[in-house]
Amino acid sequence: MSMKNKKVDKYINEFDAEKKKILKKLRAIILKTRPDLKEEFKMGVPWYSGLFYLVGLKDHVNMGFAFGGLRKYEKELEGKGKYMRHIKFFSSKDIDEKKLIRLAKLTKKPYNKC
Repeated sequence: MSMKNKKVDKYINEFDAEKKKILKKLRAIILKTRPDLKEEFKMGVPWYSGLFYLVGLKDHVNMGFAFGGLRKYEKELEGKGKYMRHIKFFSSKDIDEKKLIRLAKLTKKPYNKC
């Protein structure tokens, strides 16, 4: 089971109530779905073994996904990155847990150094 990182706790607690709720829910989905991943605090945001990141922004939260394994689900993700794409959440009501679990299970690094 993944261990929660205290720096990630601190990061999440700095946001307003709605963004905090979104970040906590996304974090829980990642840790529940992929307990093999290491939760880290890198580049100023929570990272999960280079496969996922969470970032609170001015009016929403992004959950980033390593694009490996998700090519056929490209329309479900935003961005044009070669290695990472994301989904935006403006409200906790935007979170489709079943969809995120499906995508999280399929996510893998998009390069050979797995």
